[in-house]
Amino acid sequence: MTGEQKLKDFTEKNYQKTLTKINSRIYHFLGYGHSNATAVVGNTSVILIDALDCPGYAEDLKAELGRLTDKPVRTIIYTHGHPDHRGGAGVFRDTVEEVIAFAPKKPMLKYFDRLNDVLNKRGAYQFGYELTDEEAISQGIGIREGKAVGKGGFDVLPPTTLYRENEVERDIDGVKLKMVSAPGETDDQIFVWLSEDQVICTGDNYYGCWPNLYAIRGTQYRDIAAWVEALDLILSYEAKALLPGHTRPLTEKALVQDQLRTFRDAIEYVLLKTLDCMNKGLTMSETVEQVKLPEKYLDKDYLGEFYGTVEWSVKSIYCGYVGWFDGNAAGLLPVSDREYQAVLRELIGREKLTEKIRACLAQEQYQMALQLLELTDDGQDFKDIFKEMKKEALLGRARQTTSANARHYLIASAKNLSDNQS
Repeated sequence: MTGEQKLKDFTEKNYQKTLTKINSRIYHFLGYGHSNATAVVGNTSVILIDALDCPGYAEDLKAELGRLTDKPVRTIIYTHGHPDHRGGAGVFRDTVEEVIAFAPKKPMLKYFDRLNDVLNKRGAYQFGYELTDEEAISQGIGIREGKAVGKGGFDVLPPTTLYRENEVERDIDGVKLKMVSAPGETDDQIFVWLSEDQVICTGDNYYGCWPNLYAIRGTQYRDIAAWVEALDLILSYEAKALLPGHTRPLTEKALVQDQLRTFRDAIEYVLLKTLDCMNKGLTMSETVEQVKLPEKYLDKDYLGEFYGTVEWSVKSIYCGYVGWFDGNAAGLLPVSDREYQAVLRELIGREKLTEKIRACLAQEQYQMALQLLELTDDGQDFKDIFKEMKKEALLGRARQTTSANARHYLIASAKNLSDNQS
């Protein structure tokens, strides 16, 4: 089975539009948008935990809420600042009185905004914004964002209450809840504990596939050790139901404990195994070869690489702890890639290189073909034949991967190649 088919099957199984009634006042909405939302019905109003990603999806959510209760949404709590959890909030602006969020524990690097152009381009590639539904399938942790399918862009309501504490307990319209800072995927991440119901809303620190411990669109280092600590904290509440910001809810206490602990342990395994390899002096490439998920984790689809990948996680940990230099002296003062590739072309010869690339394509060794194709651009016109080969390799590699992010990036790169060619 190809990676493409596995992603299709995972999407079909996990992202059907589903309203889950947790109890008489708590409802979880899956597949109504790219992200999930949770509604808690209070005495006179509704508390909405996250608000989907766009107005078009949020209108459907609003209509569904109207069938459940005639009480208006007066409070929105953001589990974190990613726009796919806030982009539908504007639909509720006529009734909302308070929007709650937490400040990041660490500020973004100064001048990070100077990278907006390249980060936006890479983000569009990662999320597949310019791809068709057939090309994109899903976004790995949910249906496609509304901005990609004509449901509107982000319509965010800014926070009216911004907390900097580690924990905040509130009684909002008769609902007792605790909001707990838990940096992981983001530095402003929180979870919401509904003590009377023993229900926990985890935002993006847990979702049912391998997470983006590193996002290929480009991010600052995500502290994986802190992420594991956040999962430990979530586990300590021993919830009867876990409502994630993406993927299906877990609605039995034993399932919550087992699945969340396994998720936590797998992440910690990758972190510690990577550090062990680094401590032995292994290069980044050697470490990637060594760090694989153990057999006991491979049959669990909630650890499947449908979003992030273990390889990207290893590379991020490596750079996050020791930076770009992996200890190999040959990498300290290298010649430029262009100069090095020119020498390799001279040694191999254009004819032999072309023959090998064709053989790799024929044998579906698409990754090797892609890397060899990097040797063919010598600063002269990139011949049409090599463009077609590269396009074939990119699309072939996309079919092999289960990661929606990798798939999107590969296909978008192939389409960009075609656009430039025309």
